Amino acid sequence: MGKEAVRLRGDENSSTIEVSGLHFTYEGQPPLFANFHLKISPGSRCLLVGANGSGKTTLLKILAGKHMVGGRDVVRVLNCSAFHDTQLVCDGDLAYLGGSWSKSVGSAGDIPLQGDFSAEHMIFGVEGIDPSRREKLIELLDIDLQWRMHKVSDGQRRRVQICMGLLYPFEVLLLDEVTVDLDVVARMDLLDFFKEECEQRGATIVYATHIFDGLETWATDVAYIQEGELKRTEKLSELPELKDAANLLSVVESWLRSETKSGKKKLINPPIQSRKASPFDNSPFRSSRHMSHYR
Repeated sequence: MGKEAVRLRGDENSSTIEVSGLHFTYEGQPPLFANFHLKISPGSRCLLVGANGSGKTTLLKILAGKHMVGGRDVVRVLNCSAFHDTQLVCDGDLAYLGGSWSKSVGSAGDIPLQGDFSAEHMIFGVEGIDPSRREKLIELLDIDLQWRMHKVSDGQRRRVQICMGLLYPFEVLLLDEVTVDLDVVARMDLLDFFKEECEQRGATIVYATHIFDGLETWATDVAYIQEGELKRTEKLSELPELKDAANLLSVVESWLRSETKSGKKKLINPPIQSRKASPFDNSPFRSSRHMSHYR
């Protein structure tokens, strides 16, 4: 791979991923991230955890350069601007796997990529690939090259997607719930492959998931996001709750349950806000302030 970026691997004080003072808002929505900071060191396998809507997917897309943010130095990946330095993706240094596998077709928008073509046609259609790496991934994911993409299951289609996303040796891999369609054996084999990539090549992985089976010994770090705010980030081996808990699932569950209870308190005692009188104020069908303003 052509590397103009400064490689950070091996420096304990460096960061493969660094987010500094990130502000991000979807149009017409309240701010999702406000002065958000995050650092992830080289070789880490970092779990990104949080409730639905906390900002995990958006953060991964920002790291992948899919959303523009203000300033070249706000989001840095491999010492490059995630959005502005497109060569990161072109060189295969940065890989993103997540969401549905689709393509845009005119006014129809995104449609599932499941036409009448074979897995072999897709996988071998990618140029400049190390044949041994390709064969290893095909075997690892138990892919039948004769699969027709319009006839296979969601899990089989996902295997082909993952294979194609990993054909180039990545430096940074961003994963957004990509194992949800895989069976237990395929998922564990894939996690072992990811661990090998980090330990042997110094790659860095950020993995957003709600499935925590076996991750206590797989992950090195955890980052917990609540409503766009980074609440916790630390080494998994130094996580105090994990010392007394049965597993990582129970720790994350306790965080999310505390978050839910806090949200209920806000719902029961909402702040009094001044507002203009509405002609519908006396209507018995008018939504309560709790329903209309609580998020």
